[in-house]
Amino acid sequence: MNTSILVLGAGMVGTCTALHLQQRGFDVTLVDRQSPGQETSMGNAGLIQREAVEPYAFPRELGFLWDVARGNGAQVNWHARGLWQMAGSLLSYFQHSHPIRHELATQAYSRLIALSTVEHEPLILAASAQDLVAREGFRFVFRTTQAFDKAVQRAEDLHARFGVRSQNESTDQLAQAEPALRKRMTGAVHWLDSWSVNDPGALVARYAQLFMARNGRVMTGDASSLRAQGKGWLVHTTDGPVQAQQAVLALGPWADGLIRTLDYRFPLFIKRGYHQHYTAPARVRLPLLDAERGYALAPMQRGLRLTTGAEFACIDASPTPVQLTKAEAMARELIDLGQPLSEPPWLGARPCTADMLPVMGPAPRHPGLWFNFGHAHHGFTLGPVAGRLLAEMLNGESPCVDPSPYAPQRFKQ
Repeated sequence: MNTSILVLGAGMVGTCTALHLQQRGFDVTLVDRQSPGQETSMGNAGLIQREAVEPYAFPRELGFLWDVARGNGAQVNWHARGLWQMAGSLLSYFQHSHPIRHELATQAYSRLIALSTVEHEPLILAASAQDLVAREGFRFVFRTTQAFDKAVQRAEDLHARFGVRSQNESTDQLAQAEPALRKRMTGAVHWLDSWSVNDPGALVARYAQLFMARNGRVMTGDASSLRAQGKGWLVHTTDGPVQAQQAVLALGPWADGLIRTLDYRFPLFIKRGYHQHYTAPARVRLPLLDAERGYALAPMQRGLRLTTGAEFACIDASPTPVQLTKAEAMARELIDLGQPLSEPPWLGARPCTADMLPVMGPAPRHPGLWFNFGHAHHGFTLGPVAGRLLAEMLNGESPCVDPSPYAPQRFKQ
């Protein structure tokens, strides 16, 4: 077999898709406007979240929503223009977040998450990336007894239903495990099965280097130039036009803009997020989420990374890092952050769907075109299994999980 395939988007999902197609004998060209791993995939908290079996639902607590509307707290920020632009998708997101529908989504989502570390492991080994990955889990830390007790119950439920392992830590146990914390917290849930990465962009780059070492091509180009050409597809790169028999769109938050040119209208939207690195004289040992405040701290090669919650804004809107300012103030209650590195805050976008499931499968009206996007908060986690599943479908294999819940055809046009 020597079927040629374009993979557009060199983030975690696109790079892993290219690797899995390559393993099956396809002639693969990976195209992006940036080097692999330099967009959304590099800006997260560096977590491969085996515990994340439940997709993030639209919050339904009236008090929380009222605080968001007034701009209180650091978990959510919004732009009026962004809300207007996303209104239809957000309404659908709210409807799909009803407990009954969310449970159905969880069943489909959890089957992908269950394979997250399993599918990362052989790529980590083949790419000689063990130095980037720690397998010691991460923590949700809590300030109040009520929130901690609720989290313990949820952890017990996830273990019973999905086999997710965790360990509860008391105030003293947490203080001993994380001596850098200067505020005594009520407790923590230590998720044991998740992994952390000290340079997320570097892990994607290592995967891309593995792809190139196996004779794959990585080229610089703009996905918006994609056009049907004869019985195949063509995209323009800095080295000239490249044509292939099939194409995979793995464009993350930029997928919606391209599929609209092909007359697809899916209920997609983005959640923007920010991060900043700090010198942090005393770092936390494992990544942690301040669960009642909605920000994360993760030790990275470049310093301690502070990441924010969700900002609902247009993808091209000017940065408004108000969440980062609020989160920094709250994080300084817990740890000596030191000074921020002399660089502007990073801004990226998470690609979301209204039903909280990724879009993976053949394009309904365009033979030879495939979709692999919409992985929301967990593209970094799900990249390898998403790449495997897409490659299995394209190659006509028996898939590792039932792909029907993720099919593009579920969105009626």
